[in-house]
Amino acid sequence: NTNASPFFHNFAANEWLIQRLETLSAAVLAAAALCMVLLPPGTFSSGFIGMALSYGLTLNVGMVFSIQHQCTLANYIISVERLNQYMHIPSEAPEVIEYNRPPQNWPSVGKVEIRDLQIRYRADSPLVLRGVSCTFEGGDKIGIVGRTGSGKTTLIGALFRLVEPAGGKIIVDTIDICSMGLHDLRSRFGIIPQDPTLFNGTVRFNLDPLSQHTDDELWEVLAKCQLKDPVQEKEQGLNSMVMEDGSNWSMGQRQLFCLGRALLRRSRVLVLDEATASIDNATDMILQRTIR
Repeated sequence: NTNASPFFHNFAANEWLIQRLETLSAAVLAAAALCMVLLPPGTFSSGFIGMALSYGLTLNVGMVFSIQHQCTLANYIISVERLNQYMHIPSEAPEVIEYNRPPQNWPSVGKVEIRDLQIRYRADSPLVLRGVSCTFEGGDKIGIVGRTGSGKTTLIGALFRLVEPAGGKIIVDTIDICSMGLHDLRSRFGIIPQDPTLFNGTVRFNLDPLSQHTDDELWEVLAKCQLKDPVQEKEQGLNSMVMEDGSNWSMGQRQLFCLGRALLRRSRVLVLDEATASIDNATDMILQRTIR
């Protein structure tokens, strides 16, 4: 129903337009016929009057098609405007910078230094983060608390370079994250979002999309996340299906799957963006105990 509602409004607007155009055409035709009747006899031949009235009856059809085609063209021009807008959106940084790749074991400690960080979402917009400076030592568990709109999620976006810094630096284990490719950066960090993301596929694919780990490692992570028993209860085990967005699993289990995916990567930097906001207390305790 939601998807079809725009078509209903479009159909209603077309009917509204057709009714008024036909009314206008009828008024024009009636006025023309009245003028022909009031003119002195012999001004126009009967054949000419008949032809004029006959063509006048088709006037509304031409007007309706003309106006409808103009409206259709105006709607399609919006698509052209959007394409033009997308063509001028600046591209992200390259995925890999061959001459400046981090070591294979980076980050080995997980120390994050933020130096005078400034973030804005557009070139002409005000700063969202103004000169933030702090240091997170490797192995520490840090919580950032603030009201809605204070910049917590923006800080996470800056760490993953979803938003490029307008000023300042973020240094992880002595390497400036802006000096490397996005793939090298994002593949070394882990994140558990507020809304868990699962893909249409198997349990194995959702935990290890790149097939980099063995079954024993997958079962070990599932045991840590308290998901081993639910997966074993399925007939196909690791090959059990996961529907789109994980609709055949509970909200808490989806979040634990995301935790397992992050644990498999063994990232030295793990970010939780209000990961326990939409789960029950029991799942919250499991998640926090596993992280500790």
